[in-house]
Order: sequence, then C-alpha cells, then structure tokens
Amino acid sequence: MSLLETLSGQPVWLAIIISLAVSIVIAIAGIVPSAFVTAANIVYFGFVWGLLLSILGEALGAVISFILYRKGLKKLSSNIDSSKSINILQRLKQTHGIEAFVLVILLRLFPFAPSGLVTLSASYSRMGTWAFAISSTIGKIPALFIEAYSVHTVLGWETEYQLAAAIFAVVAGICYYYWAAKRKRRK
Repeated sequence: MSLLETLSGQPVWLAIIISLAVSIVIAIAGIVPSAFVTAANIVYFGFVWGLLLSILGEALGAVISFILYRKGLKKLSSNIDSSKSINILQRLKQTHGIEAFVLVILLRLFPFAPSGLVTLSASYSRMGTWAFAISSTIGKIPALFIEAYSVHTVLGWETEYQLAAAIFAVVAGICYYYWAAKRKRRK
C-alpha cells in the first residue's frame, strides 16, 4: 500500500479527492470491483469515515457513469435498426417511475449483480438522473456496509490468513472463469 504510505504525510483533502476520483473511474469502467477502494478508505480514514467516503464515491461514480452511459446509448441507439431490438431491452427502456426506482434498489442490494451492468441497464430506461442517484445510493449503502465490514474483518486477520484468503479468492475466480467458459462452449 505504497500510495497510502505516500499520502500519510499529505493533507486529508488530497486523499479524499484521490479516493473519489478512483471511485468514479472504477464506476465508469463498470467491471473493476470497488472493494480495493473501500479497503484503502478503511485503512486510511478508519471504519466509519472510510465507509462514508466509499458511499459518497460510489454514489458520485454511479451518477456520472449513468449520465455518460445514457449519452453513449443515445448515440448508439440512433445507429441501430429498431426492428432488430432485443425485447428485454425494449421493456427495460420503457421502465420508469416507482418501478424503475425499486428495481435499481433491489439490483444494488443483490450482491452478485455487477454494478456497471445495473447502471447501464438503468441508463437505458426512462428513469431520471435524480431518481437513479437516490435509488442507487439507497441500495448501495447496505452492500457497502457488508463490504466494509468484511474488509475491516479481513484486515484484522494475521498476514498468513489474509494471504490464504487472497489465494483462495484467486483460485475460486479462476475456477469459475473456466467453468463458465466450458459451459458456454457446450451451448
């Protein structure tokens, strides 16, 4: 964690700006897990302030990526023949109001729903930016609390156990990747 060591002598506002910027970039990328930023925030700012900063970073990142995805989808959809549209995307595009609001909250609460996919799906709907921002943040708070608590717990483990958990996670990820690829080839 050399970046954290480098920031230790710097003003706190610089660490906050860096954390928020990294959270926004991760949200825009849509595929990188945010657990690393949450871990860094907890290590640097403590559990409560690290969790609050992670929630703020996730909220800002989700809103910015929502706006960017929506602009990109508008340009892309004008180039796609509407007769070839996928039915589920057309249904999602028509979602709005309380249905879209609740759907985003539920998808954010679901631990295995990729954050970028939820944002992309919501940006394709008729949901407004403020409704998305509120529902996304409401749904993200419990998920981030669980993530922060898990990270905080793992950081309290001895180094050998942390290493064992990291190796297990990598091996499980590789096994899942190969299982999914094999399953896809069978179809």
